[in-house]
Amino acid sequence: MDHENAFKQWKRHCFSKVDFSKKGNIDDEIYPVVCLINDSSNYFTTSSCSGRIILIDGLSECSRVQKQNCSWLFVTHQKCKVADVVLGLQKASGNAVFKFEPFVLHVQCKDIESAKLLHSVAVNSGFRNSGMSIGKRGKIIMAVRSTHCLEVPLSHKGEILVNENYIHFLVQAANQKMAENVTRIKRFYDGLQAVLQADGSSSMATCKDKTTKIVQNQHQRKTQDSVIEDSQIPANKFSDSEDYLETSLILFS
Repeated sequence: MDHENAFKQWKRHCFSKVDFSKKGNIDDEIYPVVCLINDSSNYFTTSSCSGRIILIDGLSECSRVQKQNCSWLFVTHQKCKVADVVLGLQKASGNAVFKFEPFVLHVQCKDIESAKLLHSVAVNSGFRNSGMSIGKRGKIIMAVRSTHCLEVPLSHKGEILVNENYIHFLVQAANQKMAENVTRIKRFYDGLQAVLQADGSSSMATCKDKTTKIVQNQHQRKTQDSVIEDSQIPANKFSDSEDYLETSLILFS
């Protein structure tokens, strides 16, 4: 089978899979991006997350937080409130960690040139930690990602290590990072739309109706976010595991 037909088969197989992620579907905030990519004949997404703020309670005997072996005390894909974090922290019995994880997207590309094009858009949009991996069967995966993360331990063996003023500070910092995350996603979408229109590999029409509804919902959340910011500042999918067994990472400069 030639590479182009193999790529089409991989794409069909990926879309036929069940989404085993914790959320179970694509985040609304990046639905237009995912749809735009999947509508192209040169790409399809294999996993994604729009970015999130989470509070995880890990096992106290573990040297690092492993998401599969811990409790999720709080998670949101939008800006968060201090009260939600405080409430979640009160439930911690192990090593609670407060985290902001930015947008991440894995895209299988038809060829190296398509991967380079996507990488260029990602880097120019602020996702400067993006890179490419080539699997042992020739699958080309582009990872769109950035480095503006946040990870802070808040408890140890159930004992809270910080006061509420510090939690206010952390929430403000995480919400600022979330706002920057949204800006970068919008920049990435606009840049990607421009290059795909020029390339002619995407029809741009598949998700128009749902995208319009999502934009309306995001506008409503912006009003809610302004209320959150005013009240909190004190006086703030489908990865192919077999193909990832042997990969070589290439970061374009």
